[in-house]
Amino acid sequence: MDHFELTEDTPIEVAGGSPEGRRIAVWLAALIGNTVETTPAVREADEGSEGAVHLDIDPASTDLGAEAYEIDVSRSAVSVRAATATGLFYGVQTLRHLLPPSVEYTAAYPRPLRLPVGTIRDAPRFPWRGLMLDVSRHFLPVDDVKRFIDHLALYKMNRLHLHLSDDQGWRIEIPEWPNLTEHGGRTEVGGHPGGYYTTAEYAELVAYADSRFVTIVPEIDVPGHTNAALASYPELNCDGVAPDLFTGTAVGFSSLCTANELTYRFLDDVIRVISGLTSGPYFHVGGDEVETLSEAEYTAFVERVQDIVTRYGKRMVGWDEIATADLRSGSIVQLWRPLWPGPGAEVSEGRAAAAEVLREGLARALEAGAGVVLSPADRLYLDMKYDTATVLGLSWAGLVDVRTAYDWEVADVFGSIPESSIVGVEAPIWSETLGVLSDFEYMAFPRIAAVAELGWSAPERRSWGDFRSRLGAQADRWDVLGIRFRRSPGVPWSNGLHR
Repeated sequence: MDHFELTEDTPIEVAGGSPEGRRIAVWLAALIGNTVETTPAVREADEGSEGAVHLDIDPASTDLGAEAYEIDVSRSAVSVRAATATGLFYGVQTLRHLLPPSVEYTAAYPRPLRLPVGTIRDAPRFPWRGLMLDVSRHFLPVDDVKRFIDHLALYKMNRLHLHLSDDQGWRIEIPEWPNLTEHGGRTEVGGHPGGYYTTAEYAELVAYADSRFVTIVPEIDVPGHTNAALASYPELNCDGVAPDLFTGTAVGFSSLCTANELTYRFLDDVIRVISGLTSGPYFHVGGDEVETLSEAEYTAFVERVQDIVTRYGKRMVGWDEIATADLRSGSIVQLWRPLWPGPGAEVSEGRAAAAEVLREGLARALEAGAGVVLSPADRLYLDMKYDTATVLGLSWAGLVDVRTAYDWEVADVFGSIPESSIVGVEAPIWSETLGVLSDFEYMAFPRIAAVAELGWSAPERRSWGDFRSRLGAQADRWDVLGIRFRRSPGVPWSNGLHR
């Protein structure tokens, strides 16, 4: 096969003096090099030179969308072209996949490195391709979250949803309300020590994600899932009595006192602080599994919180229960419940009724200009067990093996939602049973690759037979990266590499 040969003498050229282009070029050079001597030179150039890798951000490239890219590899040069820095970064990630997996391990790998000759032109189907980490039930430190950001970048995923508060722990510093973290952040499921992010640490995560073109979506789950906050500040309870800290896994029992004006001053502070630290345009307000409020109390609360989110320049995101409120244009409903019966499906009367309520609420939300992110638990919850023998995870929504996560089409399951209203897909990882980074990675891999392709590729370009073969080849790269993953049955896994 014809190929382009990369050596330490292969320069990486950046057209037009773009600072973002140069930053991406430096990232690529660091991937290729394993010592100072073997790291390619990065230089500016107006046009591609023979024997060079040429990176070009050209805003005038109207034939390419905001996240699209074009790669051309010949025997004499490599060109990656995009209209935006985001597209260029994704093109470089594709080059990364074309290089041998051993490139991921800097201690040693064979040279020269070779890229196959050919042309690739690519663009995503959906603008939102996300993963959620529940750091509330079990806390993950900053470096672990950064590692997941790198995992997302590898597969061109662009949203990291951080579930920062729940009954079991409050995970982000709010200077005006210090007891949220000093008291509410010191435990987690099982009674183990929890943890939290200082404002500086959270800002560090945002900057790290930005550098990899990943948008952090912070979530403060209200009005339910709030026991950690209620235990920290008794005045947020309607009876003024602080409950004990909670280390179990039950849901639905807690709620802020929505009739108390202090609640909204509290939320104003929280949303203001976090929004000021967050570069992305979204703020997730949770809103799920509230069992202690009437429908009228709940919708009034959501609409008032929506006003606060808007005041601080963010777009409100919430779990699908928020669709019962009057939502503004640009808000996003995250559909999580496996309530939507497919064509011809036999379902219980209760599930059918719940699905109808959700349909009606979503119809109103979409008419108002809201969008939908799809996270159906029976397909995309990565904390669901792979099979009955899986030690980690839960199974209330069913068993979700890699084929279950991949081999479905959103139009078939959610056909009454116009595709133009579907912002994208997101895979949550809830952490009731996940204690450490390797647990999170085991539940994410290999299914994260399935979610990434579901969000990126049009249905006519996807097939399980083709995907399973390509997925199996990823084992070598994951092995070099030190990722603990499940070798799901039915996938022809490679043997892995030994470091």
